[in-house]
Amino acid sequence: MNPFAWSFRVQYLFGAICVAALLGYAFFAQFQLGKDPCPLCILQRVAFFAMGVFFLLGALHGPRGGGRKFYAFFVAIGGIVGALIAGRHVWLTHLPADEVPACGPGLNFMLETFPLSKTLQLVLTGSGECAKVDWSFLGLSMPAWCVIWFIGLTLFALIAAWRKPPRPYGFIR
Repeated sequence: MNPFAWSFRVQYLFGAICVAALLGYAFFAQFQLGKDPCPLCILQRVAFFAMGVFFLLGALHGPRGGGRKFYAFFVAIGGIVGALIAGRHVWLTHLPADEVPACGPGLNFMLETFPLSKTLQLVLTGSGECAKVDWSFLGLSMPAWCVIWFIGLTLFALIAAWRKPPRPYGFIR
């Protein structure tokens, strides 16, 4: 079962399902495991959500030619922005303890108090809570897994958009 032999619609539906599963696990970790997200985690969720929206729109629309590249472009924008945010998060987790920034106010407070540009600047600077690693799988933290998923899903979307369409073999194109 080769996912690269699937039709564009099925590939983009698969991408949307992957994003939904990732976000589902993030909410499970938050509400069931008690792993409260830091501001950078929340921004990564927003990037995943943006990717998921364009994956789903591409699956529903099922365009040809340039339309596929349109959806791939926006999935890639979400993936690149998300990978940069997650990369910054990974970098913060590897800082020595004396170089970790002090914990700042919560994201809700910053959004209510500061203009959006100042809030983004503060969030992307990171805080002490962003440097704490309290979850890992196979030796990688959650932000590191996010980098992998952002890159993988972005490449998957780009390959799906630029490959030659398979020969018709069924009712789904």
